[in-house]
Amino acid sequence: MTEVLAGRARQIARSGEKKPDFDCDKQSVAGSVSQRACTFCGSRVVLYPIADAVHLVHGPIGCAVYTWDVRGAQSSGPELHRLSFSTDLRERHVVFGGERQLEDSLMELIEKHHPKACFVYGTCIVGVIGDDVPAVCKKVTEATGVICIPVQSAGFQGSKRQGYDAACEALNVLIGTGDTSGISKHSVNILGDFNLAGEIWILQEYLKRMGVEVVAQITGDGRVDDIRRAHGASLNLVQCSGSTTKLAMQMQDDYGIPFKRVSFFGLDDMAAALYAIAEHFKDPEMLARTRQLVSEEIGKVMPVIEECRRDLEGKRAAAYVGGSFKAISLVKALRLLGMKTVLIGSQTGTKEDYEYLSDLCDPGTIIVDDSNPAELSAFLSEGQADLFIGGVKERPLAYKLGVAFCDHNHERKLPLEGFVGMANFAREVRSSVCSPVWQFAPRHQNQTPAGKA
Repeated sequence: MTEVLAGRARQIARSGEKKPDFDCDKQSVAGSVSQRACTFCGSRVVLYPIADAVHLVHGPIGCAVYTWDVRGAQSSGPELHRLSFSTDLRERHVVFGGERQLEDSLMELIEKHHPKACFVYGTCIVGVIGDDVPAVCKKVTEATGVICIPVQSAGFQGSKRQGYDAACEALNVLIGTGDTSGISKHSVNILGDFNLAGEIWILQEYLKRMGVEVVAQITGDGRVDDIRRAHGASLNLVQCSGSTTKLAMQMQDDYGIPFKRVSFFGLDDMAAALYAIAEHFKDPEMLARTRQLVSEEIGKVMPVIEECRRDLEGKRAAAYVGGSFKAISLVKALRLLGMKTVLIGSQTGTKEDYEYLSDLCDPGTIIVDDSNPAELSAFLSEGQADLFIGGVKERPLAYKLGVAFCDHNHERKLPLEGFVGMANFAREVRSSVCSPVWQFAPRHQNQTPAGKA
């Protein structure tokens, strides 16, 4: 395998050689230019899609700018979440404190926008100067009647995953405070889906055809009042396991709501998710409706997949994404298209997830956790990848190496979830891999060993 930094040895493996013993959820190795974001960013990407709340970043203006519209989450109603508010802390606030600035900002925002709630994100500078954000939030809540929730997300606390935990703690403040009357016994909450390109609306339509009520979307196209009554649902569906599993476990402890980890990417996992829901409710009629739905939807998309497969058979793909469940689904989806996965990785996977990936992948597939550009460049060249699937940070890397690229991150504008999403994915992969532009962009073999950049 390509040479790597010594501190990264337990975060890289090759399937088929030995059972991986990954060292996950650790601080990124200094100097590796890790792809991971900070704690603050992790909390923002989870909470940001709640569309009728004020999201106030208590910190320098750059923190708010960096995470503005970070999810691209669509809303069926209010668009308050698209405004990126900041207290704009400066040198004088570092010296004298920023609590007054925070209080004044909250009061002004509540008076102007009348939000259902306010989320206040503490950044690195707040963690250093020691502003009492919870005290200010409590004071403003009592004065206005609008709940203000502190999000303890100083970036230096850890990685993006710690930000997910901070977001779950903030959400748990809302859950359990609403009226649950009238909720169907066949009801679910959708956790960890952020309604990129309107994907949650596709899922809602499937569930409606099955006879399942969606109580709350946490957090894509989310509403504060729906989240308040989320504890009335019968089942939690956890799509992005890294971001919301902690919340699902807390709701199971507090309210007895079971949860299922599911994926809505690819035909196999989408169908498996719907069947798991129907089987949970033990309703024969629901199960029959689910079988009919799956049969109809697969029948619509299979001709598209078969057509794309003819052009993609034997091609080699690499993927580096945020969540490990998405990575697992991508391996299956690529296999359906006749493609071989030579590299798969994620930012927030667990040891168990990587063990599953190792068993799922073909022998020789490189599996990485929290990778960096030097490693990814080397592995793409080593695996002779024809396609790289990733996000905005990986796109330039692929093009530099003359490799086709597919955006599967939170900036995308094309729905890739659900059965229709698999058809969209197949078309996008084929159009990218088979583009004639690659004859004018010959492959550049990476000359820099990973870890030596």
